[in-house]
Amino acid sequence: MARSDSGRYALTIYSLLFYAFLYAPIVLVVGYSFNSNPVNMMIWDGFTLGWYRSIFGISTQLSESALYVESTSQLYAAVRTSLTAALSASAISTIFGTCIALAVARYRFRCRGLYKALMYMPMMMPDIVLGISLLIFFVSVGINLSVYTIIIGHCTFLSSYVFIVVSARLADMDESLEEASADLGANGWETFRRVTLPLILPGVVGGGVLAFIISMDDLVITYFIAGVNSTTLPVFIYGMLRRGIKPEINAIATVMLLFSFLVASVGLFLRARRKF
Repeated sequence: MARSDSGRYALTIYSLLFYAFLYAPIVLVVGYSFNSNPVNMMIWDGFTLGWYRSIFGISTQLSESALYVESTSQLYAAVRTSLTAALSASAISTIFGTCIALAVARYRFRCRGLYKALMYMPMMMPDIVLGISLLIFFVSVGINLSVYTIIIGHCTFLSSYVFIVVSARLADMDESLEEASADLGANGWETFRRVTLPLILPGVVGGGVLAFIISMDDLVITYFIAGVNSTTLPVFIYGMLRRGIKPEINAIATVMLLFSFLVASVGLFLRARRKF
């Protein structure tokens, strides 16, 4: 009994240390975003919302005296570019990934295993290799770097994430339901619309939300394929970091964290709702 209690305590301590290791840096970023010290954010100098007012374009005496404020117009342009690229890339990737998952799961064709393995390659490939490859491709074919190259580049690896999520959903689906629909006289499109799609929709929604979050947060690949006037928010933050760790960065990171949490919560809510 004592041995069981000691093992339970050791597991509890290990779990607490593990989660502290994962989330302590995030807690520090959120906490320092409210620090009024404009010079050294590691030294607490009082609570303030000035850095949030700064990134939202509300001028404050704190931010004006700190000389750290970036152009809010450039920040908003980066946010618009990130949203445009993420929404477009996630929508296209969701369609492509779902179609490929359906084809691989429902049809038998030559080199099917190889084709399936190739869908995993963009996920296993180092981001810097994929970014350089895309850059060389766009330059070779004469495509100017812009928000469109970001969308194309993101689709190359986001489709793999959607493919895996939808494939997992298809693996748990009872194929006899589709066969019963066909026996009752429904054609292929009717079977897909009334049987297959409602059953795999939670996976499709989950894959789309995952693709959107990954696209919003991507830095390495986007850094190589973004044009001069198509800077995304992660690239914008990276540019700020190269000029020094500024207090606004903590505030921007906190807003991005909250936004990602809200998007993920909406996706989980929709998935849970579809089960009933």
